[in-house]
Amino acid sequence: MSAALASTAVRTAQKACKHWPHKSPALTKVLDNRSAFKLDPKHEQPMGTWTSEEIRDAVDEHVMLTWAPGKARHNVPIITHGEGVYVFDDKGKKYLDWTSQAVCSNIGYTVPDNVVEGTVRQMKKLPFIYGGLGITEVRARLASLVSDILPGDLTGMVFPSSGSEANEAAIMCARRYTGKFKVINWYRSYHGGTTNSQQATGDFRRWFGGDNVPGFVKAFAPYPLFWDYAGDNEAERTQMALNMLEEQILNEGPDTIALIQFESVIGGGGVIMPPPGYMQGVRAMCDKYDILMHCDEVMVGFGRTGKLFGFQNYEGVIPDIVTAAKGITSAILPLSMMACRKHIMDGFEDKPLGWGSTYQAHPVAMACAYENLKYMIKEDILGHVQELEPVFEDCMRTLTETHPSIKQYRHVGMFGCFDAHLPNGENPQLQHTAVHEAFVKYRMAYTENGLIGLLRAPHLHVAPPLTITKDELLDGFDRQDRALYVLDEGLGYQEMRGVCL
Repeated sequence: MSAALASTAVRTAQKACKHWPHKSPALTKVLDNRSAFKLDPKHEQPMGTWTSEEIRDAVDEHVMLTWAPGKARHNVPIITHGEGVYVFDDKGKKYLDWTSQAVCSNIGYTVPDNVVEGTVRQMKKLPFIYGGLGITEVRARLASLVSDILPGDLTGMVFPSSGSEANEAAIMCARRYTGKFKVINWYRSYHGGTTNSQQATGDFRRWFGGDNVPGFVKAFAPYPLFWDYAGDNEAERTQMALNMLEEQILNEGPDTIALIQFESVIGGGGVIMPPPGYMQGVRAMCDKYDILMHCDEVMVGFGRTGKLFGFQNYEGVIPDIVTAAKGITSAILPLSMMACRKHIMDGFEDKPLGWGSTYQAHPVAMACAYENLKYMIKEDILGHVQELEPVFEDCMRTLTETHPSIKQYRHVGMFGCFDAHLPNGENPQLQHTAVHEAFVKYRMAYTENGLIGLLRAPHLHVAPPLTITKDELLDGFDRQDRALYVLDEGLGYQEMRGVCL
């Protein structure tokens, strides 16, 4: 290239990259970038030394809640520690955890030594490796263990951080594998708080996201809230519910449906199990129309129902995809899982799943899960749940017979729910409406009697840690019995007496 030509090329390039002057608006407020930030001495104080007032001040100024209005943070107790199935507040009050918090603290608050030691050992050895850059031994071990305890050929494993993420991975897996887009979910279900999992949700919480994400179709569960399928024969009613689902599939177009995604047991919506034959019918329908079947086990997986997985309550049913969370670590650390069958796993040999996160397959969380699951198996937690299940059911029946405010109950394993009703038989409130004053008073009595747990009125959940003893279980029902007299009165029933002993 001649010198003249080279000079022209340089000048041209320089001209091409010149900018046009443009004045951006000035900041209306100059913010301190804290380049010289110094640590406040209060943050050097050992954990556990802040006063209740200091904690409250920090909460008032900085803490936000999620599923509750922000002002509720002012009344949430300050919990200092836990032991066994109990937690303690800053005033020394002892609470029996009656719902395993969000149905997740499955082995309570005395963490087994093997879980502590295994988690700390991993933290010291390798606190983190991004899942796409390296494979850890604990990842291989946990995948192998979960595959061993899952039935059938559910062998492909992904380990996200939350149930919502696991369901996102399941949706993406199904769409990528099938090349189809639509997902069918039940009304009254809950699948998570991220975009797709929130839209998959059937209850009011999907409204918060605008309820405008395409590709999700809602179906009625076999037990709708306000009406029954016709007839008294359960088998015929089950077939009617399946016919209704099949008609939806046909009208949506089987070639457009990637996934039918149901909770194995509807959890937040009231511990609802499909009738005999229903889930088997769904499995057969998925096979007939080449649709993947997904069982969401986030709440009931790993022992809650007295079986390792909720879908094992439905004989012969093996889903194509299973998700779980909560119980995989007993909520000690955040972790979830998505498992798929071998042919689906093989389908991604030459293409990516299309879902991922920085903390997928976090080694420290996986170490916690690995040791937690080994503890549950070695200590026969499932056998303990099965042994206490008749006691659990007997107490639920007794409280239902004792308190007129309770319409009915349902239970499986260590998972139960009471339904409240008004004297005229009507539902006292829907979950998305303002709380009925009777439930406010009930909540106060519940707390005063030393119980702590979720309230999803008009459903009253019972789901204590799976390690609870018989005496502790009876004591918990006795405390709830006393609180229910307040609900009886609040809903307009004459006071009655009785106790579960």
